[in-house]
Amino acid sequence: MSWLLSFTRRSLVLAVAITLFSVLAAEVSYRAGWADLAENAYTDLWHRLAGVRHAPEHVVLVTLDDRALLEYRDDPLAFWTPHIAKASAVLRAAGVKIIGLDFLFAISPESWLRKLNLPDSELSRTYDIPFRNEINSGKLVMVGSRLVDPSLPADDFLLPHPDYLLAVPDFDFTAAIGLADLAADSDGLLRTFVPAPVIREDPQNAGQPLPRLTLGMLLAVRAGGQQPAAGQWRFGAQDLRSGDTPLSISYAGPPGTLPRISLSRLLAPNAAQDPAVRALHGKVAIIGGQFLGMDDLHSTPYSSGFFGKSGVLMTGPEVQGNIAETLLSGRFDLPVGAPQRLLYFLALIGLAALIYQRLTPWRGLLLLAGASALGGLVSFQLFRHYQLLPLAHLQIGLIAAYLGCYGLRLTGEERERARVTQIFGRYVSGDVVEMLLKAKNLPDLGGESRQVSILFSDIRNFTTISEKLAAHEVVEMLNTYLERACAAVLQEGGTIDKFIGDAVMAQFGSPVRHPDHALRAVRAALALERAAADFQGWMAERFAGRGLPEFHIGVGIHSGVAVIGNIGSRQRMEYTAIGDTVNTASRLEGVTKSLGCAIVVSRQTLEACGGAVLTGKTEAVHVKGREQAVEVFEVIGLKEETSDE
Repeated sequence: MSWLLSFTRRSLVLAVAITLFSVLAAEVSYRAGWADLAENAYTDLWHRLAGVRHAPEHVVLVTLDDRALLEYRDDPLAFWTPHIAKASAVLRAAGVKIIGLDFLFAISPESWLRKLNLPDSELSRTYDIPFRNEINSGKLVMVGSRLVDPSLPADDFLLPHPDYLLAVPDFDFTAAIGLADLAADSDGLLRTFVPAPVIREDPQNAGQPLPRLTLGMLLAVRAGGQQPAAGQWRFGAQDLRSGDTPLSISYAGPPGTLPRISLSRLLAPNAAQDPAVRALHGKVAIIGGQFLGMDDLHSTPYSSGFFGKSGVLMTGPEVQGNIAETLLSGRFDLPVGAPQRLLYFLALIGLAALIYQRLTPWRGLLLLAGASALGGLVSFQLFRHYQLLPLAHLQIGLIAAYLGCYGLRLTGEERERARVTQIFGRYVSGDVVEMLLKAKNLPDLGGESRQVSILFSDIRNFTTISEKLAAHEVVEMLNTYLERACAAVLQEGGTIDKFIGDAVMAQFGSPVRHPDHALRAVRAALALERAAADFQGWMAERFAGRGLPEFHIGVGIHSGVAVIGNIGSRQRMEYTAIGDTVNTASRLEGVTKSLGCAIVVSRQTLEACGGAVLTGKTEAVHVKGREQAVEVFEVIGLKEETSDE
């Protein structure tokens, strides 16, 4: 204690004043949310460092995976209702408490069959009987989505097909349909959920049993024997009420932590005797997709890897499963109470303010880093016990105390010199503090401009082909071809941006930066052309004698700057590219028809390939949306391939 006695009364008073000011700065910033971005970044880091936080006990995922798709490859997903019904029946027999179906069957196979006017009309009335029976059992919860349009007086819903709604017991949609809507934070990560959002109802339909609870919330409510329409529920020590207040998702661990079983095991003979199936007794089961090419993937705190590496995205069903697990386990990530937080701020910032006065500025900077590290260790340990203690806001207080102490110690000449040499910039340290300072100069978090190559591919004579095939044959053909097309794009490190009918849009150079993105796009296009040639053989064998035109594709590629980011609405966000580069690439795909070739690239793409491309026809074309003509080139191969031959 001798070091404390050596302080003068003025030093102690000064330290107290600086401490109170710094704690006030930390508390105000915390309540105002000024450093929430940094706080979220720290919490994301705690998730990644902690790994699996606890072994899930209440929820299991039943995955429609690649194995299941392979075993039933001839069945389009829209016609999987009998398989879902069989799996649901097996789960009920195994003693599962409640089953959530994270697939929105907005169309009905029976309605499709009726449209086709098939000779066997009985099938169009009986195909979905097993599925409707499962819905009517009251154990199968379906999924829907709330459509919010501020210009309309009431919310609308995207719900399962009316054939299935009619099977809901007592038409109680509140108990039978959960909302799949997941609201991401401004940086696109899913950290919270709204258990029971406020629904804007049409006054004429007030009090109707509309879907009101998030899917994960509804499953937890049903599994816990509570009433979905109650408006108030209790999980663990927490009372939850209807409203738009978000609640943290206490993830059990990174993607893959929740136990899962393939849907194919539930469809196997004697599945009810399978030990893995019988082990599901008393759990909540969520049936959802986990297959290559699905778009129900989300960024979570685990999505950013260490050292700049990308983490793994989490499927929508697993996010919903973590929501249900959070509620049923009673493990909630809750902020530390205000009294405890203020005492913590006072103790650590006050101690730092005292010691700052005995150290040189550089040593004080080391103390600031050490105190920040100590605060990080405390925050991480509390996080492991489901308590959230702010670190970024503590660092704001530590920095404020540092600046206050050394600022007051400087003479007028020193202060002037400090301003000239930008002393503040020299004193800032710590990862999160650095991020906060840089955040002021960051572009809009919603997107970034990046040099990319955009590829558009389209099937020739698709309308003619589809007119000569039945609906399920069109779907079969598309699924088979698109699987091969996706493989060709992914092989070159491309990203499948979206499917537009029979067209494929892909981007190269994002999200992973590839300096040779243009050449990758060209190689992918040549692979697509080869895949289309091979697919012609499949078409000739599968649809022999149907008089179909030969299967060909057209591919257009353009390189340039595009805006990349999460674009969409709160209900649906999509990582995509927009801008003139995308529009031009789309137009170039259409040029292949007039040029009479399979692949065309713009001059920008050709030059970016560095002379590696063999070209054929060339032409300057005018495309919609551009005043100047675009010089395009037919691609016939790569020089390295020719030399190898």
